[in-house]
Amino acid sequence: MPRLHLFDLDGTLLHGTTAPVEISRQLGLEAEAVALDRAIAAGRIGPPEYAAQVYDLWMELTEAHVRAAFEAAPWLARIREVWAEIRSTGDYCAVVSLSPSFFVELLLDWGAHAAHGSRFPAVPFTEPVDPSGVLSAAAKVAIADRLCAEFGVARADCVAYGDSSSDKELFAVVPVSVAVNADAHLAGLATHSYTGRDLWDAYELVGRAG
Repeated sequence: MPRLHLFDLDGTLLHGTTAPVEISRQLGLEAEAVALDRAIAAGRIGPPEYAAQVYDLWMELTEAHVRAAFEAAPWLARIREVWAEIRSTGDYCAVVSLSPSFFVELLLDWGAHAAHGSRFPAVPFTEPVDPSGVLSAAAKVAIADRLCAEFGVARADCVAYGDSSSDKELFAVVPVSVAVNADAHLAGLATHSYTGRDLWDAYELVGRAG
């Protein structure tokens, strides 16, 4: 039976940072984005409030800024190699992130079968962000279920990779999980734990048998 590998983005595929911070860096607003990351991590704001405030930071954002942020971001090594290996075995790989879809979906070019993020309007913004399109920890599970149906696999065939509280609900419903450079929220919840900057090493912890 094929497996579905579900990857978080912020703090997982991206080392020590988030897509909003990297995007904001291109606008000279890194400190503001870091403050928002700390607020949501501490539970002082939720995903809809976070999305609304980061949207306000990005009123001057262009596609060139987004592409520059993507290319300059501190990605883990060998992401494309891992996804090529997953594809070669007949398994599936997907990215599910609370970060903006316009950034997350760029990873389709690296070999992900699917990439889902919070729905933001196209850049440059001409319309507001819709709170109903902003993802949450629970939404990650719902998206995973939709992907399972799409690819013909079950939750029992899923492997989740994540680093923080937004991954707790997904880790709770799949049999195999890998905490990647994780914070205390995932302590004791993951099947495997990896600290480092090479996704291949994290992937190898899973093995073919899970």
